[in-house]
Amino acid sequence: MQEEQAAQADGSAPKLIVHGELKRNSLRNRHLTMIALGGIIGASLFVGSGSVIASAGPAALLCYAIGGVLVVLVMRMLGEMAVARPALGSFMEYAREALGDRAGFIVGWLYWYFWVGVVAFEAVVGGRIVSGWTGAPAWVFALGLMFVLTVSNLLSVKSFGETEFWLASIKIATIIVFLIVGSLWVLGVFPHSHFSVPNIAYGGFFAHGAMPVLQGVVTVIFAYFGTEIVTMAAAESRQPARAIARATNTIVWRIMLFYVGSVALLLMITPWPEIPSTSSPFAAAFDLFGFPAAATIINVVVLTAALSVLNSGLYTASRMVYALGGTGWAPGWVTDTNRRGVPWKAILLSTVVGYVAIVMNYVSPDTIFAFIMNSAGAVALFVYLIIAFSQLRLRSQLTKQGAFDSQLKMWFHPWLGILTIVGICVVLGAMGYLESTRSQLLLSLLSVGALLVAYPFARRSRERLLASAVPSTIAGSQPNPARS
Repeated sequence: MQEEQAAQADGSAPKLIVHGELKRNSLRNRHLTMIALGGIIGASLFVGSGSVIASAGPAALLCYAIGGVLVVLVMRMLGEMAVARPALGSFMEYAREALGDRAGFIVGWLYWYFWVGVVAFEAVVGGRIVSGWTGAPAWVFALGLMFVLTVSNLLSVKSFGETEFWLASIKIATIIVFLIVGSLWVLGVFPHSHFSVPNIAYGGFFAHGAMPVLQGVVTVIFAYFGTEIVTMAAAESRQPARAIARATNTIVWRIMLFYVGSVALLLMITPWPEIPSTSSPFAAAFDLFGFPAAATIINVVVLTAALSVLNSGLYTASRMVYALGGTGWAPGWVTDTNRRGVPWKAILLSTVVGYVAIVMNYVSPDTIFAFIMNSAGAVALFVYLIIAFSQLRLRSQLTKQGAFDSQLKMWFHPWLGILTIVGICVVLGAMGYLESTRSQLLLSLLSVGALLVAYPFARRSRERLLASAVPSTIAGSQPNPARS
């Protein structure tokens, strides 16, 4: 058993008795690069973009741009903190330091809850795709996919990194091919194509008015969630600060190219009313290009996208609950690691909810499974909001102490940070206003309320754990030789 510090003079996160250390230097730069690139591309882009275009028309481009700007600003704020203080718990640690223990406790458990729900959802999506090919029950494949990626995460951190590297590579290669061929198509230089750039304004940019734009922003902002994973994965890399700075600096062009660029091309390739809303618009585009078996190809890509999110979701959820255990907000046993430095109990705990949710999807899809999904619906925005408040407060604290020295700084501090908070609040307000998302907001607020009720009990449990710890086993509290 290895012991770490309960509190540090520099204000970093308090560490209780950690049963096992994570293995550093496990993730290579190429792993982190693909985690950063692939983390922003999910099945929602390949499938969900069609429904956004159908509801907003050409203004869907504005939906993705506005949502992208908000995420870029949040990531810049998180990047500033992460470069200055690389930490496994990432924004959970920064929230604790800047806003207090209650904020760290709430954002940590909210984030864990969000990702275990996403893991279940992606397993269900993957199971349905494979079931469509074989005709076998979807739940069998959903559980099978969950089991395979659980094993991958349990083997080693490098195993997770390799799996994510190849899954992300498939998504990125598909998008790059689409961007290249699509650009040639709309310019009229691809075989059987004609100049079709003017399609982007077909029927008027705001074909359905301005309100669908607000609804579209609410939808697309969740497609970007996952970009922050790299700040947690970097803690198990060789040069965490450098990896985080690189990922944060490239997020602008990643969003503009992969999301805004792809949607712009979809709008140019055909008039927007012809873009399918219930199936993949990318499959329709590849079919138009003359690619054989376009629908099957995109289904394979959507499957890899779902598996990629499932894989990274398991990793992220396990590391967050490990960090919660290390600071006393979760049972100490979640910090147990095997000889390869893998927090195996944290991984298994994170998969339990996933397995239960998968079973509930087929036993009671309209009640329990729906509750799990909807009660985590607005959590991403709550996490973004806490990140923004944490950066404003932490930057102020460190500046007053003369300790702020980050190679990556938030632009136009504090004004852009304040504008980011206002933007997130507007999106949350829109979720409450729109009937289609109101239940998600209310159930997510219920999740926050449950954590607020649980916090006093968790705090007392943590205080008892601190009181029972042997002072001499806590780093930083060794006896002073001068007094001996």
